[in-house]
Amino acid sequence: MLGAEAAGREPAGLAARSPSWPAARIDRVTALADLPLLASGKVREIYERSDGELLIVASDRISTYDAVHPTAIPDKGAVLTGLSAFWFERTASILPNHVVSVSDGVPDEVRGRAMVVRRLRMLPVECVVRGYITGSGWKDYQATGSVSGIELEPGLLESDRLPRPLFTPSTKAEVGHDEAIDFERTAQLIGDREIAERVRDVSIKLYEFAAEHARARGIILADTKFELGLDKFGVLTIGDEMCTPDSSRFWPADEYEPGRGQPSFDKQYVRDWASSTGWDRLPPAPPIPDDVVARTRAKYVEAYERITGEPFTAWLERTGAVQR
Repeated sequence: MLGAEAAGREPAGLAARSPSWPAARIDRVTALADLPLLASGKVREIYERSDGELLIVASDRISTYDAVHPTAIPDKGAVLTGLSAFWFERTASILPNHVVSVSDGVPDEVRGRAMVVRRLRMLPVECVVRGYITGSGWKDYQATGSVSGIELEPGLLESDRLPRPLFTPSTKAEVGHDEAIDFERTAQLIGDREIAERVRDVSIKLYEFAAEHARARGIILADTKFELGLDKFGVLTIGDEMCTPDSSRFWPADEYEPGRGQPSFDKQYVRDWASSTGWDRLPPAPPIPDDVVARTRAKYVEAYERITGEPFTAWLERTGAVQR
């Protein structure tokens, strides 16, 4: 978030669409196919359909440190949607998901990067699962010897694999950064301890399934974030996105080395560039140079191709998104 690039060739999806990339989608559209806009986030827009279902559209916008950059990453929205659809389909036996369709009912102008979904009452926590000690979890461990209130053995190195995956949830901050919380606080926010226990257990199961699949394809899923909610019948359901380069840390397994930060297939590449610019991490975020855009797109596309085992163009063709 590199196998093909490390071998000196471009991922298939990149080679197929370069150098004439499609225009990146960074604008926020207030109406789409006469559908009213319900919500607009850093990356996605949500539209209301007349049948009560929702249309979720992933843009090509990219954010770091809670600020959206003015430069988009071409095809990023399609990668996020395609990977999410891949994981949702394969984990349906573990937990239901909100997907209705990735083609039927999706307007032509957003095919490939949108899906029709069921409404959920989203839970007020981010369901973070860590299999390796990195990022904010590493900082927490260095300071306290624990992560989200879970005490860990001394002597761990940065990027070490944890003895077992940890559920380390966080709040959903309306303004500013999300705050890491322990399980007791999670149960309080959800308001039902039994549901909170189910959320914790199923989040770990989802992580373990995805991590095993990714590892078999040469990718370490270091950590990831899920968003869960309840459907109209009160059934726990996963929504938003699943195990994408935006919501996860993907590391190339053949370059893994504990004791340092890892190269990645994910948004960390842009975070590292942003940190090197001297930007104070306050809006507005700086424009992203062309070479960083190209490298980031390549990482996202390769993540898709290595995890799914198919060319990125196959997803575009399957959803009718290929430009003619």
